[in-house]
Amino acid sequence: MSIRHLYVDWEKYHRMIEQLALQVHESGYRFDSLLCLARGGLRVGDVFSRLYDVPLAILAASSYREAAGTEQGSLDIAEYITTTGGALHGNLLLVDDLVDSGVTLARVAEHLRARYTALREMRSAVLWYKAASAMRPDYYVEYLADSPWIHQPFEEYDTLRPHQLAARLRSHGDTSGRPGGA
Repeated sequence: MSIRHLYVDWEKYHRMIEQLALQVHESGYRFDSLLCLARGGLRVGDVFSRLYDVPLAILAASSYREAAGTEQGSLDIAEYITTTGGALHGNLLLVDDLVDSGVTLARVAEHLRARYTALREMRSAVLWYKAASAMRPDYYVEYLADSPWIHQPFEEYDTLRPHQLAARLRSHGDTSGRPGGA
């Protein structure tokens, strides 16, 4: 039986991030730099940064911009990395939500090796590893043999616009526009 769509709720999503963090810890890999790929890896990177008490570096990379994020286009990698931890160095852990085709992971790895010569070793950690990928991440929580489309809990914001959010909040009794309705 082939699975074409995988639906993930917030509870499962957060549990998977924790499982991934524990997997990296139990492997014994010690990293000096932590880099997440935005946007999908932001939540993963945030949790890792807090758990490991390591500054988070962020690199924007995007290929899924068409049709509300459902069609892959050309890969764009940002020129600069945002971080408060100084230049990437030593052992690096690169985190993202998934590896789909493997193109992003491969191109980002090339990009980093060319620009950050102080990197000794680079490993990758993702929540989902799809069979269709040309690259195998070092750490992953779920291997997806059928390479289904993953529906993550935050994707509702891909098509929700501020006026729609306002209507939704009003329907829930929050009319202030402020957190908690105060």
